[in-house]
Amino acid sequence: MNEPPRPDPDALLRTLALGNGTTDGADKGPGEGRRGRLKVFLGAAPGVGKTCEMLDDAVALRQSGIDVVIGLVETHGRMDTVARTAGFEMIPRKMIVHHGRHLEELDIDAVLARRPALVLVDELAHTNAPGSRHDKRYQDVEEILDAGIDVHSTLNIQHLESLNDVVASFTRVRVRETLPDRVLEQAEIEIVDLPPDELIERLRDGKVYVPEEASRALAHFFSKSNLSALRELALRRAAQAIDAQMLDHVRAHALAGKWAAGERLVVAVSEHPGAIQLVRAAKRMADALGAPWSAVHVETARDLAYSDAEARQLAGTLELAQHLGGQTAAIPAETVYDGLVTFLDEARATQLILGKAPRSRWHEWRHGSVVDYMVRNSSNVAIQVLALEEEPPLARQASAQRIGPNRWGSPTGYAVSLVLVALVTMVGHSIAGLGNITNIALLYLLPVLVAATRFGLRTGLVTGLASSLAYNFFFIPPLYTFTISDPQNLITVMVLLGIAVLVSQMASRVRDHALLARLSAAQNSALAGFARQVTGIADETELGQVLCAEVARLLDVRAVFMLPEEAALVVRAANPPDDRLETLDRAAARWAYDNDRRAGRGSDTLTACEWMFSPISAGGRVLGVLGVAREDTGAPVRTDQMPLLSSLLDQAGLALERIALETEMTSVAKLREQDRLRTALLSSVSHDLRTPLTAIIGNLAAIAPADATQAEQLGSARAEADRLRRFVANLLDMARIEAGALTGTHEPVDLADAITGAVHDLRGQLVRHPIRMEVSPDLPFVVVDPQLFHQCLINLIDNAAKYGNPDSPITIAARREPGALALMVMDEGPGLPPGSEDRIFETFARIEGSDRKGGTGLGLAIVRGFCMAMGLRISAANRADHPGACFTIRFDEAHLITGDPQ
Repeated sequence: MNEPPRPDPDALLRTLALGNGTTDGADKGPGEGRRGRLKVFLGAAPGVGKTCEMLDDAVALRQSGIDVVIGLVETHGRMDTVARTAGFEMIPRKMIVHHGRHLEELDIDAVLARRPALVLVDELAHTNAPGSRHDKRYQDVEEILDAGIDVHSTLNIQHLESLNDVVASFTRVRVRETLPDRVLEQAEIEIVDLPPDELIERLRDGKVYVPEEASRALAHFFSKSNLSALRELALRRAAQAIDAQMLDHVRAHALAGKWAAGERLVVAVSEHPGAIQLVRAAKRMADALGAPWSAVHVETARDLAYSDAEARQLAGTLELAQHLGGQTAAIPAETVYDGLVTFLDEARATQLILGKAPRSRWHEWRHGSVVDYMVRNSSNVAIQVLALEEEPPLARQASAQRIGPNRWGSPTGYAVSLVLVALVTMVGHSIAGLGNITNIALLYLLPVLVAATRFGLRTGLVTGLASSLAYNFFFIPPLYTFTISDPQNLITVMVLLGIAVLVSQMASRVRDHALLARLSAAQNSALAGFARQVTGIADETELGQVLCAEVARLLDVRAVFMLPEEAALVVRAANPPDDRLETLDRAAARWAYDNDRRAGRGSDTLTACEWMFSPISAGGRVLGVLGVAREDTGAPVRTDQMPLLSSLLDQAGLALERIALETEMTSVAKLREQDRLRTALLSSVSHDLRTPLTAIIGNLAAIAPADATQAEQLGSARAEADRLRRFVANLLDMARIEAGALTGTHEPVDLADAITGAVHDLRGQLVRHPIRMEVSPDLPFVVVDPQLFHQCLINLIDNAAKYGNPDSPITIAARREPGALALMVMDEGPGLPPGSEDRIFETFARIEGSDRKGGTGLGLAIVRGFCMAMGLRISAANRADHPGACFTIRFDEAHLITGDPQ
């Protein structure tokens, strides 16, 4: 309780995610290791200008260089809105036919294929047409965000699920299209506000609806009182979001204090049926105050005695709190007081709501009054106490039947305790025969301790009473009566009874704490045992069998384990083994795998499914899916069991990642050995061929032709020998690149001289290709390795001659760019196939048609390797002004000498 506050890692992660998820100025592109950021333009009602504000904001982002596209914007025929969409790329909408009508919806697949930095999606709470992938548009947006794409959207305040009842209470209109509050809690909010009078004026001018609809709206929903109330709700909700972000910052940096810029409510719930009343009351209070709220249950030793009905009652209460937009928590503690005080400090709460049910005086003495304790010991927290109704007679009867053998003790316990009292009495008689010993009363504390520790408090109290009566009957004069003649003996009996009660109370508490510790130890032992089991597993199917068996044993459910195989999820293990999945079940499993979120029964997606599917993740990626199901119609996993399930899934995810890494390391070792052998082979072949090739070329040059025919043959032989020499040189260069053995000296080089030298060496191959040089004489010298750069130019020019059209010119141009210099080699051939701009530089890569030109796929790979060794950048593209390919080498400022190199 007195420890200094520590940073909350979850709050720190949320703070970092919000800070790094910005569109403007973000260093990471779409999908590069981050989730997209959602920005919501929130308004009080239709017509306040949310869509226009979103488009104006997008225009500014597009002008700053952000890739912005329109996924779906509803203009409703407003010309000012249509004008703002000009200049934006629009993703075509998806057509869905429903009952003969053609409906347009957002095309998620088209957005994911386009992968912009930011996509605009209007009307976040919209319900999709039947047959769509998701029921709601916010679920489409979440899938886009998971792909690392930022989204800007719009929302009216009446579409929030938690405010649905409040809005209906004063507008008399029940909004059917709603979304969970968690969507807005994870978004950046920008309020688009307009005073009610101005909005009503816009309605009358026909700027929101057509005249007929505007008249109806003014007469019903768009009254000034309704608009004022909606405006207040929007402003309060925005303030609530700011408060939540501020609270995350406080927790992330472990700042002390309440930081109560706004109210924060906490409601304490238990297994009592009246706890549902507390949750609803807390929701109403939070709505009235515009404050965030949480429902907390403190787990103590009493939880061990819960029946299945009480456990379901508690889980239902927590689920209701989640559904109404509150946060839920279940925290273990020795007492309810300690747990509540700790949670209030962590939540920086300003108000606590407690329920007081009719309790017996025995219960008040046994457990104390939580209300009284919290009132006396909680500072800076306003406590509100609500009276709870008594349980219905049937519920009390069922509870009494349940607690009979547990709380009131078992017949076996009473029998054993009375036998112990009889044995102590016999021992006391034997000791009393030795003389007048007055400490025999202390012997009766032994059965009290045994009874209270072994069988509970009530059994201990009954044993204490029996011990007092036995001591009075057998050892206090007059003997064998319950009469006490000596007042001193009366005090002895009363002290004995009091000590028995106190010892029973203490022993019972120790027993309860031991049982709670045993339960916690059992869960920890189960997790540790599961971790030990999966540590030695090297097969995914075996891991799935162990996981399903452990989950089925601990949670009393059916379980299936699924892994991806060839773009489909396949069941690899199940408990029981004969479980089969229907089509809807497989669809829910696939959605959980693709979106890294729970799906199926007990979640908010595909709830008609019998199973609940949870993704198994590790290292930021989903590796598999676990499905659980129950025979009854309730949620497969209770709320209080979720932490245990999450822990098992985390352990399984780590094991799956380890298995995948071991497989990958084995493959990498094989590839490394193959690369080593290939490099050794290339080096050996190239070295062994160089000497005979040099001799062949020298002999061919020394032979004098006898006639024209022989001269032509010798010329052809020399050309092929030169070609073979260049091929062998390429093999040797590639071996040097892959071995990392490139070492060179950087010197100032004149681009014009370097180009002239390369063209001169290729004069035999360029007889049918005129060279156009567009190199200004005032260009700066470049600092490169002369030999490597010379080979780069030769390979690029030779590639242009090989793939350019016959008799077409080859253009070699150099020009200055901001902070760089670009050298381009351009041909006039068929150009590069779409999508091959990067692949063309890979080793032995050959694009379509290269086999007819005699290409080996080494020349351009060598160019890229040499450029990387010199710190240069090489790229390929099709020419914009003429058919053909263009290869560009870029030199940054570090490779340029603007003055005299001497």
